[in-house]
Amino acid sequence: MSLFLSKVLSLLIYPLSLGLLVLVASGGGMYWRKRVGLAGLSLGILIIWVPATPVFSDWLCGTLESRYPPASVEQAPAADAIVALGGSVGAPMPPRVYPDLNGTSDRLWHAARLYRAEKAPFVIASGGTMPWRDQRFREAPAMQNLLVSWGVPADSVLLESTSANTYENATNTAEIVEKQSFDRVLLVTSALHMRRALATFRSAGITAVPAATDYRVVQRATTLLDLLPSVGALDKSTAAIHEYVGYTVYRWRGWIEDQNRPSG
Repeated sequence: MSLFLSKVLSLLIYPLSLGLLVLVASGGGMYWRKRVGLAGLSLGILIIWVPATPVFSDWLCGTLESRYPPASVEQAPAADAIVALGGSVGAPMPPRVYPDLNGTSDRLWHAARLYRAEKAPFVIASGGTMPWRDQRFREAPAMQNLLVSWGVPADSVLLESTSANTYENATNTAEIVEKQSFDRVLLVTSALHMRRALATFRSAGITAVPAATDYRVVQRATTLLDLLPSVGALDKSTAAIHEYVGYTVYRWRGWIEDQNRPSG
């Protein structure tokens, strides 16, 4: 299955697109069987409404993030390199002049934080671009520019700039790890993404220690408003569903060999 096709097909399982498809199909079905059509409309609304509630999205994201509790930089073990996964920086494509940080930019900042704490002498910036996009703009060099501005020497940043997904992050990084004779790396990515990323890296033969960051679920009081839908909650639920489906697909394709468990 091509990367482009997998990206398109994955949209069909996300709450918004799936719910809309059910609503459209149910609306058409009402011409023939009104009760079936109304039931379908109700189902379509629920498919969108439930994942869009903060109480559901926090629970779903928490089932992934709780596997890797947050830890201070001081608690991280020493390693030969820090691997910072992409997806957090937009390349300086016109009209941008500088790299653009997005919602998962904590990944890159945490990698810089670990480096400055002398947890490893190198940072591997792993991030390319999708095959259908402009190949002149890749994420790894933009990550390097930001790392340098945050105090990481340019010659301490190793670039992996050809990956388009987590599997390629792992296999391409494995080549760098082998070439540099690194024994252990600190893997930095979002807590939501860590389960799939860590399992994939370990299956690629890399001794990786999780250094999770970018936690989406925070401790707060729950109110009745958390039963009402919001765009942010729908985004969080969609991201969690993406990780669960991605993990299943990776195991099916043989990119993940064994069940992943946190370790230090």
